[in-house]
Amino acid sequence: MSPSHPAIVTVRPSSPLQILQIPTPNPTTNEVKLIVQYTASTPLDHHQASAHLLVTPPQILGDGVAGTVLSTGPDVTRYKLGDQVFGFVWRNAKEKAHQLYCVCPENLLGRVPEGKSMQEAVVLGNNFVTVWHTFTREFGFELPWNRGLDGGAKGKPEGYVPPKREVETEGGRKKWILVWGGSSSCGMYGIQVLRYYGYGNVIAVAGSRHHGTLKRYGAEVCFDYRGEGDVVERVKEFVWKDGGEVAYIFDCIGSLEGSLRPVARIASAEGCKIAVLLPVVVKDAAPGVKPEYEMDVTKCADWAEGVMPSGVRTHFWMDNKVLAETLQTEIMPWALETGVVEPNAQIIVEGETMLERAQSALNMLRDKKVSGGRLVWRVAEQKQVAEALDGIRQ
Repeated sequence: MSPSHPAIVTVRPSSPLQILQIPTPNPTTNEVKLIVQYTASTPLDHHQASAHLLVTPPQILGDGVAGTVLSTGPDVTRYKLGDQVFGFVWRNAKEKAHQLYCVCPENLLGRVPEGKSMQEAVVLGNNFVTVWHTFTREFGFELPWNRGLDGGAKGKPEGYVPPKREVETEGGRKKWILVWGGSSSCGMYGIQVLRYYGYGNVIAVAGSRHHGTLKRYGAEVCFDYRGEGDVVERVKEFVWKDGGEVAYIFDCIGSLEGSLRPVARIASAEGCKIAVLLPVVVKDAAPGVKPEYEMDVTKCADWAEGVMPSGVRTHFWMDNKVLAETLQTEIMPWALETGVVEPNAQIIVEGETMLERAQSALNMLRDKKVSGGRLVWRVAEQKQVAEALDGIRQ
């Protein structure tokens, strides 16, 4: 096996991506080395390539991987050579997704369930983790999960219902959860996770063509951004007509004008928690336009007194030591296998080379050509995969 391998890097803002040969590390301790067969491009890839947001060039992009285990460190217990795995990886160069080989700790990976493809699995990773982290950390939802180690069934405790304080006001009126950007990847997973745990009080804001899917996933009511009248006023009228309140807002878009300022007009109830995916896009990248971002959501709107806006920093999800060991290794693959969540639709990006596929996906993100699905593309060439698998069989 070559001591170096190709990786996709960004070198200058808004410049074409490049291929860089980098050293191929070997796994140590609890690390796993895999050949990356598929990845799914994200808005963060766009922000980093277009504006070099939090970038030290040349920087490898990508945080969602699916591939096959080629070697393991001496302390690895979960995986063996040949296992197909997927996960959310991001912390350093050797973990990044847009390269031929990825080396990461085993707790950042889950096994691809039987009957599921790598393309289906790779669209979970970052956004499934983001949803779970948001609900448990920013909203304070427990989301209890049995590991099945005592012979019991995996999943939520039998008969679990959300605490009354999370779904009702003191007067017995509904507390609503508003998901702004319901057809986004995070929005779709979020609504499905809420349904599984018994939260039936979900409002989704999304394009009308996605409303049928979102209601099937668990949204009680959907509103169209572009429908007649001001969508903010329509949401408020719906909630207030029965004396309810919007108690939780999940802003899956993170756009100053497109989502954050509108949700600030809705967030009025004392103690309302607003979780905004970062960065907040103040000015989006476009030809001849320098993008602008803000990381402090409290500066972005005229928030009502008593509400609690926060920016979601998914990269800190491992601060929860229990989730650090179970979320990607057990909960995420189980949720995919059992149908608790359906994988996002996969939009397969073609190209003759890894670089072509990466650049095409980035262009589609920049041009906002994606709605209700994820851009999935092949990283390793088929010949490279075949050679790698032959190597572990010998």
